[in-house]
Amino acid sequence: MLKSRFKNNSRRHEGLAWDQVQTKLEANPEKLWSLNEMERTGGEPDVVSHETTGAFIFYDCSAESPNGRRSLCYDREAQESGKEHKPEGSALEWAAAMGIEILTEDQYRDLQRLGAFDTKTSSWIATPAKIRKLGGALFCDRRYDTVFVYHNGAESYYAARGFRGSLRV
Repeated sequence: MLKSRFKNNSRRHEGLAWDQVQTKLEANPEKLWSLNEMERTGGEPDVVSHETTGAFIFYDCSAESPNGRRSLCYDREAQESGKEHKPEGSALEWAAAMGIEILTEDQYRDLQRLGAFDTKTSSWIATPAKIRKLGGALFCDRRYDTVFVYHNGAESYYAARGFRGSLRV
């Protein structure tokens, strides 16, 4: 599946060859589990960059926020807050359990340069400690051909908001 997606979306990683990626994956089999979790939850992971260190960077490239990772609040503290109807989990905890990192604002904007993502959904992004300390969390989406960064209470959760992750292999 990864190989097929890689070949069908070459504009995301121009100049890279699948053989290089496959060699790196075979040398790091523990990363395959994380990529499988990204796939299983609807993320459609794909290579989006190659670092000078030799690492390949995968992002969730599904058109909308991964459907298997929605209706989550931001973090455990938010989940444990006094809400009567608590969400099933939190974005940060799920990302950690999957062995991936939640996208930063810069990474989210980089992803949007590769296509139009989250035109109907939104995705939590890594939130600066200063904002989180005050009870907030950040999320992004793409509307009117523009990427927007918003804030919400970290305890909020919506059926159309999930999170996108990155994995360095």
